[in-house]
Amino acid sequence: MGTVPLLSDEEVSADALAVFTEIREVRQTDFINNFWRSLAHDPALLRATWDRLKVVMAPGALDPLVKEMLYVAVSTANGCEYCVHSHTAAARAKGMTPEMHGELLAVIGMAAQTNALVTGLQTPVDDAFKE
Repeated sequence: MGTVPLLSDEEVSADALAVFTEIREVRQTDFINNFWRSLAHDPALLRATWDRLKVVMAPGALDPLVKEMLYVAVSTANGCEYCVHSHTAAARAKGMTPEMHGELLAVIGMAAQTNALVTGLQTPVDDAFKE
């Protein structure tokens, strides 16, 4: 259960509704997900988060599919169920195949295992890996 109610378009401020309108235009959908609806309680935070997300997730040196897959990996590591689901859906929409998803999960699992081992062993970092 959320800590704040999800706000409908009729309940949000004019500033929040402007962000919702922009999300709809950019994403070419009428759907505003629960994350944005919960952030609408703080229109300034909603705007700042949306503006930053547009920049970070835009095509660049990394293509949007890779960025979504990275988002899934970090969300898994952070235990964010909402983000795992939403960014897995976004990655699938951008072309992630079931095979790619399987490999992504294998890498996440391998990294989690080796991270735990090296942390438990307190293995010193090789000089060759330091800048």
